[in-house]
Amino acid sequence: MRRFGFLKATVLCAFSSLYGAIDFMPLRDVRAGMVGVGKTVFTGDQVEDFRAEILGVLTNTGPKESLILARLSGGPLEHTGVMQGMSGSPVYIDGKLIGAVAMAFPFAKDPIAGIRPIEEMLRVDAAKQATPAAPRRAALNGDGGWLLPRVNRESAQVSGFGDTRMTDVATPVSLSGFTSSAVDRFGSGLRSLGLEPRQGISLGGAPEMRMGDPSKLQPGSMISVELMTGDMSVGADGTLTCIDGDKVYAFGHRFLAVGPTDLPFTRSEVMTLLANVNTSFKISAARELMGVISQDRDTAIAGSLGKRAVTLPLDITVADGASNAGDYHMQLVNDRFLSPFLLQMAVFSSIDATQRATGASSIDVRGSIEFENRQESVNLHNIYAADNGAPMQAATLTAVPLSYLMQAGFDALKVKRISVRLEASNTKRNLNIGQVYLSRKDAKPGDTVELMTLLDGENGAELTRTVKYTIPPGTAPGMLYFTVADGNQTSIAELRQIVAETPASLEQLISTVNRVRPNDKTYIRVWRAEPAYEVQGEELPDPPPSLALVLGGNQTVSQNKNSKIAEITIDTGDMMVTGSKTVQLEVKE
Repeated sequence: MRRFGFLKATVLCAFSSLYGAIDFMPLRDVRAGMVGVGKTVFTGDQVEDFRAEILGVLTNTGPKESLILARLSGGPLEHTGVMQGMSGSPVYIDGKLIGAVAMAFPFAKDPIAGIRPIEEMLRVDAAKQATPAAPRRAALNGDGGWLLPRVNRESAQVSGFGDTRMTDVATPVSLSGFTSSAVDRFGSGLRSLGLEPRQGISLGGAPEMRMGDPSKLQPGSMISVELMTGDMSVGADGTLTCIDGDKVYAFGHRFLAVGPTDLPFTRSEVMTLLANVNTSFKISAARELMGVISQDRDTAIAGSLGKRAVTLPLDITVADGASNAGDYHMQLVNDRFLSPFLLQMAVFSSIDATQRATGASSIDVRGSIEFENRQESVNLHNIYAADNGAPMQAATLTAVPLSYLMQAGFDALKVKRISVRLEASNTKRNLNIGQVYLSRKDAKPGDTVELMTLLDGENGAELTRTVKYTIPPGTAPGMLYFTVADGNQTSIAELRQIVAETPASLEQLISTVNRVRPNDKTYIRVWRAEPAYEVQGEELPDPPPSLALVLGGNQTVSQNKNSKIAEITIDTGDMMVTGSKTVQLEVKE
């Protein structure tokens, strides 16, 4: 027993020396009936005290996690209860830090809070070398929804049923520069991550990008983690728990659970408090830049003062004919999941602010994604037309290539800049592939056949395009197929196998994205029902039997069910093309 006590004391001494600037009380010393003092901001940037009466300790609320249950009082808390924005507010007993306000009961009449023990918050340093979760690659054709990972929020709840469970105090997110329609459409996506979007009550606008004075921060100060800054801004508010040299710890719970990260944070000021039946919240304004959040873990976020996060410049221009209807310039966080989602929000809001978001419309998208230390870039080029929902289509499918690139698992691929130009009109510029005719039913190698495509659109619009195709000499007898299709279906037919597999190189990754066809043209794919193979992203149609035998036994080579012989592109003007038709021709000896 004496030896065990000596070892325990040694471990505690080592832990205390590691965080020598933080005078804390171990969880084992916390008892019911103790009275502590908490610190937070109720107005401006002035840190004020509140009272915390310890009710007890809840053990095993998570994997090796506990919570200190406390009743809060003082200031406005009897009226507001535990507020959004209080996450991270430090609580002290006899001058020693015991933890941070982190959890609460929704709809509770009394300000009962769950305090995250400070020992658990400091564990984030031990997780710095942990390997990030494997990336989830997006499909290149998108799914029409939000480009966000599915996050399981159940680990952020203490056992209970319905509204009786204790949950993380929701993180309020201030949205500035976005239209109300954008906030409504993307709000549920943010809420699925435990964030609570606020629009129309954020008073700070874009924060200053100069580095602020660290002396203005102290335990209990309000901070904002900035996901986007500039003409549109997204900032998540919380409270600073403690400072250890240039290290900072905050929130007392996860932000987005992304693990190692690189997020800028600012000092914030509270304008006023808004009491709410569900959960009250602070209305705050971001001020100057203070540092970077580098860890986002289950029990806290942590970072450093005086450092700058790497962000992505985003420029969006909305054109209305020959003139510009709006120019927007932002900086996005450099994150494989957040960056595409923020791009999606910004594109939608840019369209919504200058053009109608409902009713028939067409949106032409042109742009590029540039990379650090690489000459090649990814071209963004497409058109979207619909009776309703074209802005959302344009926003989602513009962000999909970025999502695919950033989630492919290549750390060496560094995005440098994103530029987007949008041209919208209040008409549905759409053509549908109607009928396709061949000039003959059979032919011999060397013969030329004509293929006529009829396209129809709004208000009785019709368009006819005829192309000639010469059957290559030496073509074996059998059926030859001509598929006339839009860009999406042509891309799926050719890239399905490539996208399903991990790219072998950065060159292949970028090449794959650039091979996605835009929807403003019609594509004729000439093919045969013979196997083809994908070798390092390139199609090898109908190889000789000896080579096919070798390729078929190679698990790293993809096999397609049909072999493309040729592709012909038909220009159909500034119109979106949809549909697909296939006709066949018999090749005779």
